[in-house]
Amino acid sequence: MIYGKMWTVVRPTVGIPLFLGAVAVGSFSVHLALLNNTTWVKAFLEGGQSTKSAATSMAPAAPAAKK
Repeated sequence: MIYGKMWTVVRPTVGIPLFLGAVAVGSFSVHLALLNNTTWVKAFLEGGQSTKSAATSMAPAAPAAKK
């Protein structure tokens, strides 16, 4: 193991839960940032438009015919 000597400084009973807690906090903060800074994630989680109706509503309008 590359960092095998680390466990002589930090006990595994402290280091492993600390590492897993940091991963959990980081993951939670990324998901919270996505929810607060995007509109499509909230709509997706709330069961917004289906992909078929969303695709048709986001499609560009056909250009008007020139006379």
